[in-house]
Amino acid sequence: MLPHEHLIVAFVPICLYVVLRDRQVPSLPLTAVVFVGSQFPDLVDKPLAHQFGLVPSGRVFMHSLPIAIPFLLIIAVYGWQTDRNRSSGAFIFAYLSHLVADHYTRLFGPDPHIPAELLWPLVSVPTQTHPPHWAGPDGITITLWTLFSAVVLSATAYVVVQDLRIQLGQTK
Repeated sequence: MLPHEHLIVAFVPICLYVVLRDRQVPSLPLTAVVFVGSQFPDLVDKPLAHQFGLVPSGRVFMHSLPIAIPFLLIIAVYGWQTDRNRSSGAFIFAYLSHLVADHYTRLFGPDPHIPAELLWPLVSVPTQTHPPHWAGPDGITITLWTLFSAVVLSATAYVVVQDLRIQLGQTK
């Protein structure tokens, strides 16, 4: 799926939940959390696979349940410890919606099964030897995506570190 499609798949149910429950539209911070969550697997995996060649394809590592589940448990604990359950829940939902959206035809098609990419590294997956269809001439789109990923992940890390500093400062 394309990035905006992942955002729509994640944001529409969360928006409906917030509108029905709170009678208002989602806040900008919650929308940002949904955006990052809906893109997170690709923000990590696409550069690792296509720019740096560190993983066999752009749909392993953070797309993989053995990696994603412990990571999402950390997000849940972070949300619980910082009293940000809605934000952590929105991130987790958006992240999981990304995984389901990437594999929905195999998960819910006529022959439903769990794709190997969702089980990597427990199951081997073939290495992608050609650039993805969206790479563009000379892979410029991969380079732009890597830069975009670096900016979004750096900004997210900065916000989380600042939040942790505030939280730790309040507990002392």
